Amino acid sequence: MTVHSAAASDKRERILDAAERIFARHGFFAAKVSDVAKEAGVADGTIYLYFKNKDDLLISLFERRMQQLNGGLKAAIAGKPPREALRAFIKAYVQILNAEPTATEVLTIELRSSSKFMKEYDNPEFVDFLRTLGGIIAAAQDAGELDTSIPPHIAARMIFGLLDELSLAWVLARAPSISGGSPGTRPKKFDIVRAADWIITLVETGLVVKKKELA
Repeated sequence: MTVHSAAASDKRERILDAAERIFARHGFFAAKVSDVAKEAGVADGTIYLYFKNKDDLLISLFERRMQQLNGGLKAAIAGKPPREALRAFIKAYVQILNAEPTATEVLTIELRSSSKFMKEYDNPEFVDFLRTLGGIIAAAQDAGELDTSIPPHIAARMIFGLLDELSLAWVLARAPSISGGSPGTRPKKFDIVRAADWIITLVETGLVVKKKELA
């Protein structure tokens, strides 16, 4: 990498870091590109050398965070047998989110504000996420450790739905002003890292009380 390209990459990363803070602070709709430029310490026009518009900034943020997330998840499950890998995947997911609350807020709240992301973006990083999770589930089914009645790709989306809703509730509980509505409708604060064990229990055993527990 040349000095010029290295400097350009550093500036792009600085802009993305600034955008993440601005979107979390002001919300995607209210945030301005000029706010991001000021936060990053660059001229307004510099933003457009790297990003087409504000939506492109948000999508680029998502791609960067998903690449980091996918890398962390793959490292967490490496070399583990299927069922242990599933538990490690879920725990690593919430630990990564817990360590980056600002990024989690942007990805769970503000990302949904972009019509371009919701309607036009192909989302390859999320496809990679689902492929990894689906592969774990398929391996556990082949090993006789999980029920085979649910297709792995559907089960992967269902588990992501649990994780995504958990993340949303955690963000709203930490910053209740985001959620709007009456205080009684806001999620109560909870430990998201501890909640990973609850999701694992729900995925592995469900909510039905086992017969031996009823005896």
